[in-house]
Amino acid sequence: MATINDNYLKLKAGYLFPEIARRVTVFAEANPDAKIIKLGIGDVTEPLPLACRQAMLKAVEEMGDRDTFKGYGPEQGYGWLREKIAANDFQKRGCDIDASEIFVSDGAKCDTGNILDIFGKDNAIAVTDPVYPVYVDTNVMAGHTGPQNDKGEYEGLVYLPMTADNNFTPDLPAKNVDLIYLCFPNNPTGVVASKEQLKKWVDYAKANDAIIFFDAAYEAFITDSEIPHSIYEIEGAKDCAIEFRSFSKNAGFTGTRCAFTVVPKTLTAKASDGSTVELHKLWNRRQSTKFNGVSYIVQRGAEAVYSPEGQAQIKALIDFYLENAKIVRDRLTDAGLTVYGGVNAPYVWVQTPAGLSSWDFFDKLLQNANVVGTPGSGFGAAGEGYFRISAFNSRDNVEEAMKRISTM
Repeated sequence: MATINDNYLKLKAGYLFPEIARRVTVFAEANPDAKIIKLGIGDVTEPLPLACRQAMLKAVEEMGDRDTFKGYGPEQGYGWLREKIAANDFQKRGCDIDASEIFVSDGAKCDTGNILDIFGKDNAIAVTDPVYPVYVDTNVMAGHTGPQNDKGEYEGLVYLPMTADNNFTPDLPAKNVDLIYLCFPNNPTGVVASKEQLKKWVDYAKANDAIIFFDAAYEAFITDSEIPHSIYEIEGAKDCAIEFRSFSKNAGFTGTRCAFTVVPKTLTAKASDGSTVELHKLWNRRQSTKFNGVSYIVQRGAEAVYSPEGQAQIKALIDFYLENAKIVRDRLTDAGLTVYGGVNAPYVWVQTPAGLSSWDFFDKLLQNANVVGTPGSGFGAAGEGYFRISAFNSRDNVEEAMKRISTM
């Protein structure tokens, strides 16, 4: 008889967002006339930028001509897109990142999970708490943890609490770790990290031969010129960090799927025999074996992000969502709630009213205001007592949702 990967059985609860969907479905079926506004899952709502759509339409036409048709492309991504990424996202910011160190993929979520393929099972792994659930769950699936305790923490992971007491900025691990997950601007709290804060992590990683997994999927929302967009703005980061980026939130590619991961050629780790191995080569082999690349049409759309028209249209999108976040912050503050984030990020982190758990607050908003958010406890034990509200929605929906919440 075939056997399963028993590690999946450690995932006691359903994945956070499917559980939200389940509760919303039950409520909607019982209340068919309710006009539910969803500010939970971080999915964008506004149309793709015109520059991207036009580039994709042109690419579709090319696929209809034998002379311009494209079949399998490079697993790492087309060179013309990787060059644009390197020049605009890194070199313009003083980061010494070459196009050959960039791997185009179908999502940062996929890459943050798939990156574990090239690392061993004996690494000590640190995650922030609260945390984007994918980081934890993929380690559980890969067999890197023990069982879950009553707090929802997995044996074998090192949890780094982010609370109001430390301004939602995690302290360095008390013991040595090998792999460190960092996400800034942070999902779910919406806070950002300064150059000084990131330098502490880079210095720690270099001193302890650790690797930082730096998720910068929301970097386009940074408006403060003092806040770094990439960890490679920190000296020495090329020797200790892998960075994940996405076109999902800046250009609305959540349903189109395009992202990229940067694996510097200077980045190394140890094999079981003690030899030093270049991680770039391992990731290249992994991608070439398990991935056939992002479609030509989508990559042409992503390339258009870097055109003058694309840059202007994306700025308008980012400004729109940031204004939504400001509305959420202001209205909830006026309603007497304590809020964090939502300034250089599209998420607002709300402290639940006294006596209400994260899921209690979720149910209260759903039932009394017909508004959906994300319970903070779904992001980890330290998320209990908090609630995430996303700025990704239409202006009318955001205004209406805040009006409903304010009058509950």
